[in-house]
Amino acid sequence: MTATAVSTAARARTKRARRRTGSRVLMYVFLTVTALLWLAPIGWALFTSFRPYSDTAEHGYVSIPHTLSLVNYRHAWTQGQIPLHFWNSLLITIPAIALILLFASSVAFVVSRFSFWFNVPLLIFFMAANLLPQQVIITPLYELYLRVHLPGWASNGSGLLYDSFLGLILINVAFQTGFCAFVLSNYMKTIPKSLSEAARVDGASVTRQFFGIILPLCRPALAALATLEFTWIYNDFLWAVVLMSSGDKRPITSSLTNLQGVYFTDNNLISAAAILVALPTILVYVLLQRQFISGLTLGANKG
Repeated sequence: MTATAVSTAARARTKRARRRTGSRVLMYVFLTVTALLWLAPIGWALFTSFRPYSDTAEHGYVSIPHTLSLVNYRHAWTQGQIPLHFWNSLLITIPAIALILLFASSVAFVVSRFSFWFNVPLLIFFMAANLLPQQVIITPLYELYLRVHLPGWASNGSGLLYDSFLGLILINVAFQTGFCAFVLSNYMKTIPKSLSEAARVDGASVTRQFFGIILPLCRPALAALATLEFTWIYNDFLWAVVLMSSGDKRPITSSLTNLQGVYFTDNNLISAAAILVALPTILVYVLLQRQFISGLTLGANKG
């Protein structure tokens, strides 16, 4: 190779390196700006939550704080009844997630591991709930909840599905199972069918294959969906207001409305309450971060 060819190749490599460097710089700038835009409201709410209302009333919200304290958090904890509503949210969210993942994984197992003619229609049926805006069915669903009576073991005093924890659990299961079934079915398709065939040769039943082989391999996907579902169900406000009338039964998102007055609203107090309400979702994400990221990316690297 001549000196001219070597020089040309070196210049080409330098240009490619510069283009890659420029692309990375633009990508990092874009990601930084996007992250700041997303974090700005949270940072502003956190900043406001430490300022007493008297400080912002005198100097304005866009000003240097003269006083910082935890008084808003103490008042939000007691006036908003945060412990009570947090417990209500757990009573709704945890059983709903367990049922959603159980039903969705069962549907996904049938769709992905068996060749039935109704596999695709079945998956479309479960996905239909996600395509329908929830606001469209508020009136008929409200009337249905007023007419359905609960059995004795699940009775809430009035005996109706309306104003009950079971009612909120069922509506979340109905709307979220389709999405989880779709995600899990795609994930299970990446698992080699030879594992199921070998299990059948060894005499494993369908139930044993499902619980002993497929579900353990879907742990990253299940963790990712559990994180998403916890965030969505925990933050639900629409159905908590429409299908729950008793204030002491409503989940934690509705507790923020207890801090709003008819003629006056302390935004500093609401900011503190919002930070307290958001802490569990942040904690769940931190604890399941590794499984959440692997669940989103592992399926794309298989097959």
